[in-house]
Amino acid sequence: MNLEPVSVALKLGFLVVLYLFLLWVVRSALKDLRRAQPSADAAYVEEAPPADATAMHSAADDMLGDHVGGGEPRLVVEHAAGHPDGIAYDLSSGATLGRGNVEIRLEDPFASSQHARIERQGGVLVLEDLGSTNGTFLNEEQLRGIQPLHHGDRIRIGDSEFSYLQD
Repeated sequence: MNLEPVSVALKLGFLVVLYLFLLWVVRSALKDLRRAQPSADAAYVEEAPPADATAMHSAADDMLGDHVGGGEPRLVVEHAAGHPDGIAYDLSSGATLGRGNVEIRLEDPFASSQHARIERQGGVLVLEDLGSTNGTFLNEEQLRGIQPLHHGDRIRIGDSEFSYLQD
């Protein structure tokens, strides 16, 4: 019995599967790189923000005590491993989120040990990514720099999602 044709077919099949795997890896890497970089048009064209998206108005309103109801700021868990949905964390003095020794501990493999920080700057609470590997998302946009928080903002770290409320 001659096994040479079977051996050649198995070798070719293995090479095809190997090349398909490599193509999949390259495609995934390119997709992630494209998602992380702003488009070339965005670098040259700066669009004006919508009239209601000016953070300075919201920040000024907060400093004047003109926010909704005047209540304490809190972070409400939408869904996060190890936290019951709907539980609220007081943010009066700020908080750090992550897997390490932090105020709000995340049991999320995509979270860094010290992933993000919410702190008070003047009369405004701001969100800052602390150099995490996978990034912090504010309203489904990757956080770049420090951003002020507004009532109803959604924060996502890995698979963990929160809502910022101040009412």
